[in-house]
Amino acid sequence: MSIIVNSLARSSFYANIRLITPYRGVHVTQVRNLYSPAALGIDNFLQTRKRAKEQFTSYAEKFRTKMNEFVSSQDNMIFTEDLKNMIHLAEPTDLKLILSMIQKFNSQNSELRFGSYVFGPVVMRMFHFLDAPKEALECYYDPKNDGFFDQQVSYHILLDLLYNHEMYDEMYKIFDRLQQKQINMSKFPKYSVVMILAACYKQNTPKSLQYASKLWSEMASAGSVPVRRACAFFAALALKQGAPHIAMESISSQKQHYVTVRNIKTMALADMGRVEDTLPILRSVLDIDSPSQKDKHTYFEETIQRVRKAVEKSKNKDVQKAFEDIAKALKDRGLIENKTLDQLITTEIERQKPLDTSSRLPRVPYQQFNRPQLGPRYKKKIV
Repeated sequence: MSIIVNSLARSSFYANIRLITPYRGVHVTQVRNLYSPAALGIDNFLQTRKRAKEQFTSYAEKFRTKMNEFVSSQDNMIFTEDLKNMIHLAEPTDLKLILSMIQKFNSQNSELRFGSYVFGPVVMRMFHFLDAPKEALECYYDPKNDGFFDQQVSYHILLDLLYNHEMYDEMYKIFDRLQQKQINMSKFPKYSVVMILAACYKQNTPKSLQYASKLWSEMASAGSVPVRRACAFFAALALKQGAPHIAMESISSQKQHYVTVRNIKTMALADMGRVEDTLPILRSVLDIDSPSQKDKHTYFEETIQRVRKAVEKSKNKDVQKAFEDIAKALKDRGLIENKTLDQLITTEIERQKPLDTSSRLPRVPYQQFNRPQLGPRYKKKIV
């Protein structure tokens, strides 16, 4: 319950900030996030940002002026600390300066850089926090920045930012480049795979199903096992595109006790006309649950209606009677909920640990940080 309340409060807060201080045009499409700030390491980024702002309280503008002079001068270098500080001080109006600093820093003689600081993920967190997908893509595609973002974490954060803005075609391009690079000798990074299958699901076109199917086949051939959320996106897309056989096959490696898997399997069987095969699955939760259990094995109302439609189509009186008895028992036991499959699989993903552990600072709640004008990433999409 507290998670839902916090999420609603955060969305409302940033929506109000956006109305007060607009920076770009507002697209009113509802945007749902796939990964939480903590899962992307943005919470830790904000810790460092908070500390940097405290250190530069009376010096920030002078520092910006100095960095502007440095990027336009051939005699001055951009040092690791310069870039690191500017990234954590960044406001929307600083993005052009930071792009120039990154370009110059990355083109400097590497022999003069002795540090091992990896900028890629930090820069992408900055773009994500500032809600700047176009600038993120500009920086990523700049030939002078080649290799700068060669970390799986950087790609994951960028893909999440593009997902928030429904820039699915760009996500395909980025993911294809990630596969070509095979960073850490991996062609199928699991979190990026989740992101790209989420994009396929959101697009919901025959072409996106074709793309997802090809990716799935390649993963199977390579022996790469996708995580459950990836399976759910692929299967749900297949259901939407009228390919229940693909949905059925894609969840074959998953355990049925998961609510997503159980509902997808039931929907797929119903869509294939295998109504009798849905009954044992529906009935199975009645043997597991009791009214006193907190974590009940439930079915979505849309799943029950899907089976009912298939049952009526079968015109088999015995099957109809058996189904209605099961449906009544499920309802009486409180095992049918109004939540949809779409709502469940697009729920924000929380993870215990961020994508990397470069920051060891104590955690401060995300809501306590003041976002700059470009906000909000939750309620509305900026174009």
